[in-house]
Amino acid sequence: MVKIGLISDTHSYLDTAVFKYFDKCDEIWHAGDFGNLAVADDLLAFKPLRGVYGNIDGADIRTIYPENLRFNCEEVDVWMTHIGGYPNKYAPKVKTEIYLNPPKLFICGHSHIVKVIYDKKINCLHINPGAAGKYGWHTKRTLIRFSINADRIENLELIELNGR
Repeated sequence: MVKIGLISDTHSYLDTAVFKYFDKCDEIWHAGDFGNLAVADDLLAFKPLRGVYGNIDGADIRTIYPENLRFNCEEVDVWMTHIGGYPNKYAPKVKTEIYLNPPKLFICGHSHIVKVIYDKKINCLHINPGAAGKYGWHTKRTLIRFSINADRIENLELIELNGR
């Protein structure tokens, strides 16, 4: 079993509460818009980190983190990208591939809106953890924790961070 802390859209702000909420996680996954390399470095110093760059990230982030990251965690095929859309409204850059070769878990950020939707058409769980940073129009700052146990995605928790 692998315990995951999922975060996105930090926009150069990393709340210290993240370390408390992700303390028991094995890995942290960042779905883009780190904002600066310091955020990535702080997360990486704390736990193993997987991430993708977002539309606001500069060359420093883009040289380390890819636009798309496809990997297996336990027995779950995971695809993470920043701008991915959601079921029935996938972004043009991912739409063809997601229908031809769907993952079991599709993670994106960008919208600053928390979404957890099961796409029955392709048997895929879509997760957007919302935004953990202070920049943007969102009213709540959020994180998600979950576990991957063999081929199952379990124990999904939405965490609301204090303040904006």
